[in-house]
Amino acid sequence: MSDGKGKAKTDTRSANAPSVAASNKLPSEQRPGPMTARSADAEVAEFVRRMKELGPRTATGRGRLVFAMDATMSRQPTWDMALALQADMFRAVKAVGGLDVQLVYFRGAGECRASKWVSDPDALAALMTGVSCAGGYTQIRKVLSHARAEAAKKSVNALVYVGDCMEEDIDDLCGRAGELALLGVPVFLFQEGRDGRAERAFRELARLTKGAYCRFDAGSAAQLRDLLSAVAVYAAGGRKALEALSGRGARALLEQLK
Repeated sequence: MSDGKGKAKTDTRSANAPSVAASNKLPSEQRPGPMTARSADAEVAEFVRRMKELGPRTATGRGRLVFAMDATMSRQPTWDMALALQADMFRAVKAVGGLDVQLVYFRGAGECRASKWVSDPDALAALMTGVSCAGGYTQIRKVLSHARAEAAKKSVNALVYVGDCMEEDIDDLCGRAGELALLGVPVFLFQEGRDGRAERAFRELARLTKGAYCRFDAGSAAQLRDLLSAVAVYAAGGRKALEALSGRGARALLEQLK
């Protein structure tokens, strides 16, 4: 099922795949426009500010991070770039060695799946590379609900979401985000492109969970890579792990955490 914007979801076959049902979607409002260097820097600054409010995490065992991907067709043009960035995020965690990650993705007519928890970044990167795009509507509500269920079973240190639009009821999403906030799960949302409706929703979800929001496109790919790596390492080992990580994102984050 596609809306002209066309999105696609992937199929990560797993025994842990959540059972999901299609939900009502609303058409998104596309507000395309080039992202200037100044606006990209402003988004990064805002992201770092939100990370400062979150504060340092004290590592108590292995970190757990849910990584959710919108795999609908509208993301196809920059899909290869996004996959490369996401793979770099997990490669950065190798030096820390203390992060379990679960991949969640959605696409098509109500398809939403989750992988098993993976501790090997290479295995997860390979899994992510196998995800393809297919037409459909967003299913962010299911992502939030799944993260809540996982956190209720065992602590989840962060939920990272990468997508470009939002076609659902914002009040419903905020309710789900509030449940994650009560469980202490910050949501870090990375928006590809400039869909205004998605930006408003993503900023609110980040605010409610004490997470962070940042927009990216081809012009800010390097910044996004550094920030994603910093979030992953932070979830895995807290401040000490960040101090051992090189890169602009880690340095900027450490400056704000002092």
